[in-house]
Amino acid sequence: MRTILVVEDEMKIARLVRDYLQHAGFDVLVAGDGESALSSVRGAKPDLVVLDLGLPGRDGLDVTREIRRTSNLPIVILTARGEEADRIVGLELGADDYLGKPFNPRELLARIRAVLRRANGEPGAAKEPPAKAIRFSGWTLEPARRRLLNPDGAEVPLTGGEYELLQVLVERPNRVLTRDMLMDLLRGRQAGPFDRAIDVAVSRLRRKLEDDGRNPNLIKTVRGGGYVLAATVEKG
Repeated sequence: MRTILVVEDEMKIARLVRDYLQHAGFDVLVAGDGESALSSVRGAKPDLVVLDLGLPGRDGLDVTREIRRTSNLPIVILTARGEEADRIVGLELGADDYLGKPFNPRELLARIRAVLRRANGEPGAAKEPPAKAIRFSGWTLEPARRRLLNPDGAEVPLTGGEYELLQVLVERPNRVLTRDMLMDLLRGRQAGPFDRAIDVAVSRLRRKLEDDGRNPNLIKTVRGGGYVLAATVEKG
């Protein structure tokens, strides 16, 4: 049974989410503030965190930052209307997905399941058996182990969302992918249009690939179009 940590200071919402996720077969823990959340992450080691950004004390952004210092634990952030800037920062800090309040519990459940599939490489996350290794510009992506190796052979940690984005790009090298296409490939249209989320994810991935954001050579921006992986890709 997967364990979900719900971090929410509004107890009515926390209970609603807890009951819905328990009914869906998850073991659910609840924390009402940032310190309690971090304590639960360290002690209970949940499989995913549903994290409200507007927490008392240490807010959700601080909690996200602290989790990402030591872990690639999947994070789905919740944001109230009017918090778009915080939502963007949350994605930049390494959150895997977001959902705005008010939200439908069914949509939250769908997001959680999708993030868990991406993070754990479960059946259904890919349509065909992955190659043992995908090489591009000195880098190596190992789909079976869901890891990225730099040109020196050292592993570069990726979040579930970063891994999925890189996989989409290496499977379609030298092809312009619009933001809408990337959103479809990564999450499906049910996720809703949010172009800035794609831009943030690309920016984070560029940093992991040591690709200069101001003058990128690997993931190039196509004005008015989208993004393209400018590299020769070899599968083996």
